[in-house]
Amino acid sequence: MLNFPLWKVGIIVVVLLWGTVLALPNMFSDGFLGVQPKEVSDPTNTAAVAAYEQQLQEADQSWWFLPSGKLNLGLDLQGGVYLLMEIDPAEIAANRLETVQADIRSAFNRNPLIERNPPVQNEDRLTIEILNPEEDMDEAVRRLNRLNPTIGTTQTELFDVQQTGDRFIQLTVTGNARTALASDAQSKMMEIIRRRIDPDGVAEISITPQGDNRIILEAPGEADPKRIKDILGQAGRLTFNMANLDSSAIQAAINSGRTLPRQQLVDSVDYGQILINRIPELTGADIATANRCFDEANFPAVCFRLNSSAATKFYNLTRNNTGKNFAIVLDGTSMSSPTIRTPIPGGNVIIEGRFTIEEAEDLAAIIEAGELPAKLNFLDERTVGPTLGAESIAAGSRASLIGLAFVGLFMVLAYGLIGGFAVGSLLSNIVLIIGALSGFGATLTLPGIAGIILTIGMAVDANVIVFERIREEQASGRSPATAIQAGYERALSAILDANITTFIAASILYMVGSGPVKGFAVTLAIGILTSVFTAFVVTRWLTVMYLRTMRPKRLSM
Repeated sequence: MLNFPLWKVGIIVVVLLWGTVLALPNMFSDGFLGVQPKEVSDPTNTAAVAAYEQQLQEADQSWWFLPSGKLNLGLDLQGGVYLLMEIDPAEIAANRLETVQADIRSAFNRNPLIERNPPVQNEDRLTIEILNPEEDMDEAVRRLNRLNPTIGTTQTELFDVQQTGDRFIQLTVTGNARTALASDAQSKMMEIIRRRIDPDGVAEISITPQGDNRIILEAPGEADPKRIKDILGQAGRLTFNMANLDSSAIQAAINSGRTLPRQQLVDSVDYGQILINRIPELTGADIATANRCFDEANFPAVCFRLNSSAATKFYNLTRNNTGKNFAIVLDGTSMSSPTIRTPIPGGNVIIEGRFTIEEAEDLAAIIEAGELPAKLNFLDERTVGPTLGAESIAAGSRASLIGLAFVGLFMVLAYGLIGGFAVGSLLSNIVLIIGALSGFGATLTLPGIAGIILTIGMAVDANVIVFERIREEQASGRSPATAIQAGYERALSAILDANITTFIAASILYMVGSGPVKGFAVTLAIGILTSVFTAFVVTRWLTVMYLRTMRPKRLSM
């Protein structure tokens, strides 16, 4: 227990130095270390782009050997955007009923053929006319009941089938189905929102449900609520459609207001209006990944990769339509309509356009996150200022310093010089906590500050247990070296039991909690690990170095 070979000392020094390096950027202002330059809004401005790249290089050099990561502060500490959003259950029901129309048409066209006029949808009601009700009505009702889907993991059926009059069948989304749809859409919405706002999974945004159809979003550090609303305001419906860019055909459709039955006019980013096939070849569900990239002219673009089955289909599509155009349509607007020059294998596609870097990143996040099941209505919007957070940080810092001072005073008065070693390890514990939080990119919230203050008190527990055992062993006549060895050996099991149970509690808080509760759990869990390391390794190392150097005959404690 008292043996510290050179390799052990090296590990201790490396851990402490690395924790200090990770924590050090938090001690300085952004102006000292260099701020991330603001991205260029106009990529065609070559002078601005060159200046931006120069600023990036200078900012990187200003950090020297230090990492650039600092503690992320939560909404309660640095301000940010608060949004309360609502999903309309009626719209969800209407959208879901619209999606099953294809299944209904397919079911009705299977032998024996049941002829009918196209179904007519009015919000959450769908009316189907049967042209031969005497022969086909009962069979039509049976088929509709068979294909009636259940919602999510529930057993709630989507619609109620009723015969109205002699010739009509009406499908109505029930009240229970509306509730189940809203709950299912809410959970899907939360995941899509998270993937859109935080595609890399590193920002500590908070997304919490409220009731059955409302969602609260808190984005710390975000100063522009309009950008977030723009990202979330797009449905995100992406399709690949064959396109017709013939100017005479397009102009004729515009002048007459009519198109061929299988075509439609859509707005285009690069051609004004174009004609596309109504039925898409591929949809956003076929996309595996999407990210921001750069085109051949070094302008920001969006690259995405299709899944394996869609990649094969896309290859066959491009092979069979060489020389023709296809359109990449997002929410009814053609973002790009390239000409197919050669078959495209691998399923890698690029959307080119005059995007800014931020626009390309946002569009990639929207595409990869997927289509929203319904439109989000923004009920409440707040931009939280950082003033209250600055006061909280100052108060937390004062509380930490006062707590540390009192704990240090107690340890020195109670255990003398060895208590001073415990104070040194306690300081290193705080540095390691801040360094670990910075290295992991974790977010510090007000409860997180409370977790650090709690850790200051908890971190000394292990030292107190060990020192009391050393005092007892020394009182029984042991020498300082054997008393210290026995104290650490006999205190180990009690210390591990206490910290393991606390770590389990922190893990449960992290798994079942959300937002600030998770922040507290992360801080507490990291504090447990670092406090055991500093108490059982750092303090013992300092004590052993003191014994070997001074060789006292008795420990004054």
